[in-house]
Amino acid sequence: MNELIIAIGLLLILEGLLYAIFPSQMKNMLNQIKDLPISKLRVGGLVFAIIGFIIVWFLKQ
Repeated sequence: MNELIIAIGLLLILEGLLYAIFPSQMKNMLNQIKDLPISKLRVGGLVFAIIGFIIVWFLKQ
């Protein structure tokens, strides 16, 4: 459980840094995401979830 909390904290740090360092680019990216079809967002989310799972799985081996 401790590792899950650490992982969430790291995610928030990385996302916060992106908004702090590149605010206008992040705003433009969010506007582009708004126009994507739901199916592409779903597939993209699934791909990133699988990549994240593979990274964690390799690190835990």
